[in-house]
Amino acid sequence: MDKNKTILIIDDDQNNIFALKLALKSRGFQAIGCLSAQEGLAQLRDHAGIGLVLMDMMMPEIDGYEATQLIRKTKNACELPIIAVTAQAMTGDREKCLAAGANGYISKPIDIELLVQLIGEIKG
Repeated sequence: MDKNKTILIIDDDQNNIFALKLALKSRGFQAIGCLSAQEGLAQLRDHAGIGLVLMDMMMPEIDGYEATQLIRKTKNACELPIIAVTAQAMTGDREKCLAAGANGYISKPIDIELLVQLIGEIKG
């Protein structure tokens, strides 16, 4: 992934956003965080420089599955790579995330090296 592109982190836990932003910044990435799917969709509408979304799948109101499907229906963001991030590391969860439209899957707690590798694989 072009490190000049911003990673959008959508997670309802401010601590998760803070830790991810810090870890990604230390590896040369820029990141912004949103505490809800609605806020994330607004960021995608207003900022053309977003190159990838890290989507928490378990959020109140609009969960990550629904938010991923909404992004896939958004004209300017439908092709945007999305990595599903979830604490739900149960059998079938990866497939469920990919079926919802995610390009990749990583479970919490996030292994940052694995995440950076996954970003590289998805972005080519």
